[in-house]
Amino acid sequence: MTALSFDAVLFDCDGVLVDSEPITNRVLTQMLGELGWHLTLEECLQIFVGKAVRDEIALIESKTGVRIGDAWQQEFRQRRNAALENELTEISGAPAAVRQLHKLLDGRIAVASGADLHKVKLQLQKTGMADCFENRVFSGQDLPRSKPYPDVYLAAANALGVDASRCAVVEDTATGARAGLAAGAVVFGYSPGGTGHDSAEALREAGVQHVFTSMAELPDMLAQWRPETVAR
Repeated sequence: MTALSFDAVLFDCDGVLVDSEPITNRVLTQMLGELGWHLTLEECLQIFVGKAVRDEIALIESKTGVRIGDAWQQEFRQRRNAALENELTEISGAPAAVRQLHKLLDGRIAVASGADLHKVKLQLQKTGMADCFENRVFSGQDLPRSKPYPDVYLAAANALGVDASRCAVVEDTATGARAGLAAGAVVFGYSPGGTGHDSAEALREAGVQHVFTSMAELPDMLAQWRPETVAR
C-alpha cells in the first residue's frame, strides 16, 4: 500500500461503521405508530435515514397532530439505546479498515456524525472501535447546524489540525455526502445495497464521484486515490 494522499479520514458512523439504521428506525416506526402515523420500516428509512429525529420534529407534528416535547424525544433515545445495546453489529469490514487507516495516518481519523454524541460513543464502544477514535468523535447536534451543513466535518478537521480539503470523508447517505462536499473534502460513498443506505445513484446525484460497496476496499482505494482519479 502506498502513502495516502489525504491528511486525515473522517467517518460518518451510522451505516458506515455500524449497522444501526434498521434498529433505530424500527424503534422510530413503533413510536410514530403510537402517535398515529403508521409507516412501514422501509418508508421510515426512506424518510429519516441520514437525518436527526430532532430536526424532523415539525414533520412528525404535521403528520400526527401531536406536539412533540422533550419527554417524547427522551423516551425515543432510551428505547433506541436499549435496542442498540442488545442488537447492534458493526458494518462488515469496518473495524479492520478503521484500524488500518488509524495506523497509516498516525491516528488522524475521526467520527463526524449527525447523531447525538451518547449514541455515537455507545455504538463505537459496543463494536470495539472506540479506542481508535478516543476523543476524536463529533456530533452535529452539538453545533448550530447539523448535516447537510458542513459544520461537523469542519469541526473534526480543525480538531485534527488539518484542512478539510485534505480530508477523505466516508458517507453512506446523500445528506451526509452534501455535508462533506460542502466542507471541501473528497467524499467516498459507501453503498452496499440493502436497507439503511442510500443508493449509488442517490450518492452520485448528491455530487459523490467515488462510490464503493465493501468497507474492506476502503484502505486500498484511499491509498490509490490521486487528485486526477476519475469517478468509478
